Amino acid sequence: QVQLVESGGGSVQPGGSLRLSCAISGANFKWMGWFRRAPGKEREGVAAITSVGSLTYYSDSVKGRFTISLDAAKNTVYLQMNSLNTEDTAVYYCAAPYVGAYAMGDPLQESEYHFWGQGTQVTVAS
Repeated sequence: QVQLVESGGGSVQPGGSLRLSCAISGANFKWMGWFRRAPGKEREGVAAITSVGSLTYYSDSVKGRFTISLDAAKNTVYLQMNSLNTEDTAVYYCAAPYVGAYAMGDPLQESEYHFWGQGTQVTVAS
C-alpha cells in the first residue's frame, strides 16, 4: 500500500523559512512533486524531482526561493522554502505517479500524479 505522509508545516513570518518532508512508503517512483492549494485558488504544482539524476523543476512563483530534494535511502522528498511571503500561504501536498510510471510529461501538472498525501498547512503572516 502506497502512503505519502507530509510533515513540517506551520506558521512563519514573512521572510522566514520552513522545510517540508514527505515520507513515501510502499513503492519507489521515477518522479515526485510538491503542490499547493491557496485559499480560493486551484491546486498548483510548485516543484518536482526525478529519482534518477535528481532533475528538478520549479514553478516561476517559487524559483530561486524553494528547493526540492530527495533522500533515496529514506525514500523521503523535501521542500526547503526560503524567503516566504504571504502568497505562499497554502496547504502543501506531496504527490507521486502511478506505480511503474516511466514516461513523465509536465511534472508540475496534476495529471502526472496518482498518489497524494493528506497535506500540511503553511501559513505566512506577520
